Amino acid sequence: MSLTLQDVEHIALLARLELTDEEKKQYQQQLSDILDHVAKLQELDTAGISPTSRILSARSYLREDITAQGLTTQKSLENAPSVESDQFKVPPVLE
Repeated sequence: MSLTLQDVEHIALLARLELTDEEKKQYQQQLSDILDHVAKLQELDTAGISPTSRILSARSYLREDITAQGLTTQKSLENAPSVESDQFKVPPVLE
């Protein structure tokens, strides 16, 4: 499928891109090549392939959650510039 320069200009307008004439010609060729490749993929017979098939297993690669002891209040406030009632004291952000 071959795109026209008007097609590329329309796509550039939708994407809010300002393209030079050279860029328009370059994108015309590149986008046409992409559409040609997609057209070839459309010709593949996928009748025997289920829509949810995948090349990788459905195994979860996340690690198991393990609880661990966190910081104590005193340890977390150790380097705070200002502390009040076991909390970080920060200047007000709203008046």
